[in-house]
Amino acid sequence: MTEIRIPSAAASNLPEYTVSEISQAVKRALEGAFDRVRVRGEISGFKRHSSGHCYFTLKDADAAMDGVCWRGTAIRLGIKPEDGMEVVVSGRLTTYPGRSKYQIVIDTMELAGEGALLKMIEDRRKRLAAEGLFDGARKRPLPFLPEVIGVVTSPTGAVIRDIVHRLADRFPRPVLLWPVAVQGEGAAEQVVRAIEGFNALPEQGRVRRPDVLIVARGGGSLEDLMAFNEEAVVRAAAASRIPLIAAVGHETDTTLIDYAADRRAPTPTAAAEMAVPVRSELLADLLRDGRRLITALARSLEERRNQLEGLARGLGDPRRLIEDKRQRLDDWGDRLHLGLKNWVHRRETQLTDTGGRLKAFRAGFKRHADRETVHVRELGARLDRCARAMVERLRRDLDGCGKLLETLSYEEVLRRGFALATDASGRPVEAAAEVRSGQPLNIRFHDGEVGTVATGAPVARKKRAAKAEEEAAAKAKQGSLL
Repeated sequence: MTEIRIPSAAASNLPEYTVSEISQAVKRALEGAFDRVRVRGEISGFKRHSSGHCYFTLKDADAAMDGVCWRGTAIRLGIKPEDGMEVVVSGRLTTYPGRSKYQIVIDTMELAGEGALLKMIEDRRKRLAAEGLFDGARKRPLPFLPEVIGVVTSPTGAVIRDIVHRLADRFPRPVLLWPVAVQGEGAAEQVVRAIEGFNALPEQGRVRRPDVLIVARGGGSLEDLMAFNEEAVVRAAAASRIPLIAAVGHETDTTLIDYAADRRAPTPTAAAEMAVPVRSELLADLLRDGRRLITALARSLEERRNQLEGLARGLGDPRRLIEDKRQRLDDWGDRLHLGLKNWVHRRETQLTDTGGRLKAFRAGFKRHADRETVHVRELGARLDRCARAMVERLRRDLDGCGKLLETLSYEEVLRRGFALATDASGRPVEAAAEVRSGQPLNIRFHDGEVGTVATGAPVARKKRAAKAEEEAAAKAKQGSLL
């Protein structure tokens, strides 16, 4: 540890230090005393710079300390720091002279305990479940026999080999692998891009969209599986339009992507078994169903043959039936020829008789038509005279009604010196009680209209008011009998 000696204030030769000298002396002293430390605290104000470096504050109930994690170290942390996460970090203490602060440069980071990690995962699960991301109604059935299977996993692990081998044993299908990191810094982002990338593929094309997705990785510790507990991964799995099978870890491992997936497989091998049926079993079922179909068809044909033979025995020999019908047909042919000849002769005779009667009828009809023509002409002349007389009588009646209407019209009344009062809307004013003082009125005479304004109360209203006053005065003079 470097010792800083400050001369006594009483000395006259007090040395001078620059700010940089003091800062460097403090930096050397701090780094010499705390070369390697482990610090436990809660992350606050976490920020990832565009350069990839991470800056945050470690705090407890009484103090706070700045922390920095360089980009190369942040990639290897194994967990994704978040605000509120309680962690244990290892590193060295140093100072940042530019701000006169001390900070810890972090080499490793781990959660403060598995219980804290499980609590964080459980809190996240409850929050996402409240949003409906895990509802059973969102889950879709897997296709019976997918054409293409998409796999999101590490290209170098045993998982992809197990999946491909199991598919080849059950029912060989084309496999599209989207290689990703399955743990460590950036693993969650790669899994999200893989799921979204598969969903963005066209349904038809050189590289078509898979019919089912398998997101898989082998077993590991809780920290190793943390990428599949990230909120971004869970949301991407829930939003996938392609049915998704989650196969993360071993049978006892559970991650949040298992809740959002359409199906959960205990192992990657089991995921391959869920994706496709067994080809040999399908062939066996097909052969069995084919044999049953052939047997049922043969049995049906045999039953139809027996029924046909039974019906044939009841019908007799068809050739004899045809011979009888043939002879009857010849007999009917001869009879038809004779009957047609007789029918034609009868029709000729009827036609001759009808022609004679028609000539006689034509002559009588002509005489009747001449008489009717004369009669129609007489009726036409009579109808014309009656129509002219009726029109003349109706014209006289119409002229009389017109004169009567002119006599009864209110305009004739106006010409005799009367006037018509209307309000502003053109409605006739029928009584003086309807008029208010100051109300605009139109007075119509026989030769035009004049606008005016009503002044004072109506005479009728004045008379009623005067009568009411007289009655009140009479009662006052009369007094009361009591």
